[in-house]
Amino acid sequence: MTTTDPTDVLPDDRPERLLDRRHLPVVVGVVALVTLAAFENRAVQTVLPVVVRELDGWALFGASTGAGLVMFTLGMAFSGRWTDRLGPRPVLLGGLALFAGAQLVSALAPTMLVFVTGRAVSGAAEALIDTTLMVVVARALPESLRAKVFASFAAAWILPSLLGPGFAGAIESLAGWRWVFAGPLLVVLPAVLLLRAALRETGAAGASADPGARARIAASVVLAAGLAVTTFTAPLLESADTRAVGLPLVLGGVVVVLLGAARALPRGTARLARGLPAVAGTGLLTAAAFTAVGGVLPLMLVTTHHVSTAVAGVSLTVTGLFWAFGSWLNSTAPAQERFGPGTRARAGGLLIAVGSLGPVLLALDLLPLAPGMVGWALAATGMGILSPTLSTQLLALAPTSGQGRASAAQSLAGATGVALQTAVVGGAVAWFGPGMDGPRFAVLMAAGGLVALLVALGGGRVVPGRTARGEGARPVG
Repeated sequence: MTTTDPTDVLPDDRPERLLDRRHLPVVVGVVALVTLAAFENRAVQTVLPVVVRELDGWALFGASTGAGLVMFTLGMAFSGRWTDRLGPRPVLLGGLALFAGAQLVSALAPTMLVFVTGRAVSGAAEALIDTTLMVVVARALPESLRAKVFASFAAAWILPSLLGPGFAGAIESLAGWRWVFAGPLLVVLPAVLLLRAALRETGAAGASADPGARARIAASVVLAAGLAVTTFTAPLLESADTRAVGLPLVLGGVVVVLLGAARALPRGTARLARGLPAVAGTGLLTAAAFTAVGGVLPLMLVTTHHVSTAVAGVSLTVTGLFWAFGSWLNSTAPAQERFGPGTRARAGGLLIAVGSLGPVLLALDLLPLAPGMVGWALAATGMGILSPTLSTQLLALAPTSGQGRASAAQSLAGATGVALQTAVVGGAVAWFGPGMDGPRFAVLMAAGGLVALLVALGGGRVVPGRTARGEGARPVG
């Protein structure tokens, strides 16, 4: 009697999984860093009012969030190029070192100005980390797993959205707000150790010559300057005495942002030229649409429906849960096999547009709270489908030597969309002040729904060309 090794006659053709032994450390490491960023985001939102009160920094309240966005934009001007030239390892380690320094500066800040400096450094660190994590995913994991790992990124926001505010509030009550910023440092080292093997294998990809690099960096600096102007001059719209100065400054800042974005983003972004430009442009429109609704939803609930901050915070929980659900839905085999990235992008935009009607009707007091939140859940599901679709399509289209630059451009496009919409919303809130009633909130949110319709109409352009049987014939995500 002879024995035969089963592997000699039964080849191992099982599909690869995220939890396979060789992928698990990378997956756990990147998800840990995303979870860290999510907890930090929710924690900062929770304790920021306490920080402002204790440091007597009311005048710099807007700067504490705006400074991070400005430095994120500047960081994106360099992160992609550095990642392509040096490989993700040194750039990621540099970003984590900056993050650790920013947390320490914020935790030890004796004045609000120092605290704002820490938040600014944190924005630069986020730019480096975001770009390198995208490249690590592209080089360390097979293409078939990318949609699933981006779904896990969205899932990594669930616990922070549910527990982050309460956890941060408990730390603040027991030990003080400064420990909220020091605590995340405990996660950095374990995550780096898990990623160590993958980072060793993902060296520089031999970046090709980039003659337009200097022009794009200059354009990104201009873009950041415009963001700074729109962020820090919006309070001038609050008083009739300063509007004559504030309105031209805000509008001028928006123009500067648009001019900078036109040069910093891939050529053809504004007209959604097929391929990578359409991916960046769709990301910009999606970020603007979603921010137009989600960015004012808690304020609208508190202002017009007079609910508690805890109830208003339910919108953040709905966002986290259903964004993760949409990402999971996008990652399933039926979705990937039957629907191409263009179809999924259009579907996501349509869900955001339709779902925005819930908050709009809620603002007009034509719907009660629960049905309005159902609409918002639909919009969050659409965002969950769209976001990983754009990320996987970006990595599929970008050459290996340009993955860093492409990832940075995508992040920069999203930040630009958020910044432009934040300027509009912030300007309106500053202008009307206590007069911000339901109809005015409804107008702002309806505008976001209209932008989402543009995504639904143009989402198919993220696919470079058409196939004989439709763009869904070969799934890329």
